[in-house]
Amino acid sequence: MRRFQRPEILLFVMAAAMPISFGVWQALLNNFAIERAAFTGVEIGILQSLREIPGFLAFGAVLLLIFLKEQTVALCSLLITGIGTAVTGFFPTEVGLYCTTVLMSIGFHYYETINQSLSLQWFKKEEAAHQMGRLMAVGSFSGLIAFGLVWLTLDILNVEMEAVYLIGGGVTVVLAIFCWVFFPHFPQKVEQHKKLIVRKRYWLYYALTFMGGARRQIFVVFAGFLMVEKFGFSAAEVSIMFLANGLLNMLFAPKIGKLIGVWGERRALTVEYVGLIAVFVAYAFVTSPWVAVALYIIDHLLFSMAIAQKTYFQKIANPKDIAPTAGVAFSINHIAAVVLPAAYGLLWLVSPAAVFLTGAVMAGVSLLLARLVPVQPEKGNEVVWFANRATAT
Repeated sequence: MRRFQRPEILLFVMAAAMPISFGVWQALLNNFAIERAAFTGVEIGILQSLREIPGFLAFGAVLLLIFLKEQTVALCSLLITGIGTAVTGFFPTEVGLYCTTVLMSIGFHYYETINQSLSLQWFKKEEAAHQMGRLMAVGSFSGLIAFGLVWLTLDILNVEMEAVYLIGGGVTVVLAIFCWVFFPHFPQKVEQHKKLIVRKRYWLYYALTFMGGARRQIFVVFAGFLMVEKFGFSAAEVSIMFLANGLLNMLFAPKIGKLIGVWGERRALTVEYVGLIAVFVAYAFVTSPWVAVALYIIDHLLFSMAIAQKTYFQKIANPKDIAPTAGVAFSINHIAAVVLPAAYGLLWLVSPAAVFLTGAVMAGVSLLLARLVPVQPEKGNEVVWFANRATAT
């Protein structure tokens, strides 16, 4: 069994565990919120803002490392995510849905913070992009199971949404316990700083992370909501869309990871942001549900390119900075995410198109920042300015 008890295998099992809960929660959210709690765009915006508060406070995961190992924090976070998802269906009110969302979100964001740190530490630089692509593929496959579960239970077996929440969360809890029992606690290759660290030379990584969080929230929150509100998608139909999206991500994420290794971070991020500008503009004026579904899938394929942000940081970072910077980066990523959903919920009532057009503007700012990434980033070569573009290409 020892050949299966390796750090990278643990990462893959955890990558499979998280999307079971989050996929069920995500697939059911808009329909559950509208049908059970009578949510409008305002309430869904508030809920999504509340969901992002634990992400803004993700730096707290670093402080936990004073008392706990990173692996322990990751597994505890998985447990909390599963529990938060499992109990969601039992609180079909505005306040109840807010509370269960925050509980789920604490586990989700602390897990993602520590998982990013462990991935950058346990994967070698030359293979990190490909391996992270494989992790995304595993997560997408697990998401397929979650969305398939939603479709099967709701559309075929006529199971209530409350029971589906319980099943999805319960599976994640079981997998987290399995990881705790089956895998040993692996020693750290480099002892991580156990305090918050913000370094001037990481400023471009921080900026890319901030803008990514801002424009990403617009799509995550309102693209799915538009499917239900404008096109009348049922929960089962939303889950089928997620199934198609997950299948394509499972097939293409490892290839995109390999492509990033060939292209480099600068070119990969450029392609991502150019594509996102086009997707946001198109989504602002879409009138066909099938075109909207296609745009949703394209957006998620482009999101795989965001691996380049992480590998860019891995190449320029001091190895001891990885865990604390992961916490700081997650908090930076969620600064705008805490405010934007609620604010854009109000804008949504006036003009849904304006929500997506401002997302295109944000993607444009990200594109400008991406052009500052060196062709060969490393410690001491973190940024290349426009004036030096001739030597950077």
